[in-house]
Amino acid sequence: MQYVNVDVDEAICTITLNRADKRNAVNGAVAAQLRAAFERFESDDALRVAVLTGAGGNFCAGADLAALGDPALRNELDPAGQGSGPMGPTRMHLSKPLVAAINGYAVAGGLELALLADLRVADEDAVLGVFCRRWGIPLIDGGTVRLPRIVGMGRALDLILTGRPVHAPEALAMGLVNRTTPSGGALAAAQMLARQIAKFPQLCMLTDRRSVYAQWDLPLAEALRQEGARGVPIVFAEGEAGACRFSQGVGRHGHFNA
Repeated sequence: MQYVNVDVDEAICTITLNRADKRNAVNGAVAAQLRAAFERFESDDALRVAVLTGAGGNFCAGADLAALGDPALRNELDPAGQGSGPMGPTRMHLSKPLVAAINGYAVAGGLELALLADLRVADEDAVLGVFCRRWGIPLIDGGTVRLPRIVGMGRALDLILTGRPVHAPEALAMGLVNRTTPSGGALAAAQMLARQIAKFPQLCMLTDRRSVYAQWDLPLAEALRQEGARGVPIVFAEGEAGACRFSQGVGRHGHFNA
């Protein structure tokens, strides 16, 4: 069965969970296909930005609890925490931007998949939350790591300890999602955002993105030093040409269509 669809439009890769009858819940087969889709995105230099979404009205309801006895899924539950993550790609270190287009429910492991993204766009009626709190299933796909880094410790603990539903407007207010759209608009908005990102000078954008993630592991002084060490060569590789275009009048007054 094909549970994950991959659609390519020039430099944009849209990865769609397609198990709508189970609210895109992830079993072993889905996890393997999702990981393969992300590996394809990572390895293809022509693809600059990926969009992750779910078919049938929901992003992802998390792990398929009915499939916990599935050997394919159990094999992903490495007691040492190795591998790419039970949900598929959640322990991968992506080198290129990912945008999540959230519709319906993005809960439990589905929330953790959304947290893997650099940016999250949600339908105004979307619901996020650590719903696995009710069933004794811990967050093992990055939730306890990425959620506090995105929304702060206090808000993260509120969501993690209570498992309560967070509706899109509150998620936007706390920074859990970056943008909201009218119902049904998240995918188109996420793809538009992806196309915008794909048009920028890539060396510069990817260098800044890498520095943002790397700084978590470093003392302030070393993080600042590495930012400069990575960035200075890009000033000459891409920045000189951009500065020349600006000096000629291109892109003034905040215009991004230059």
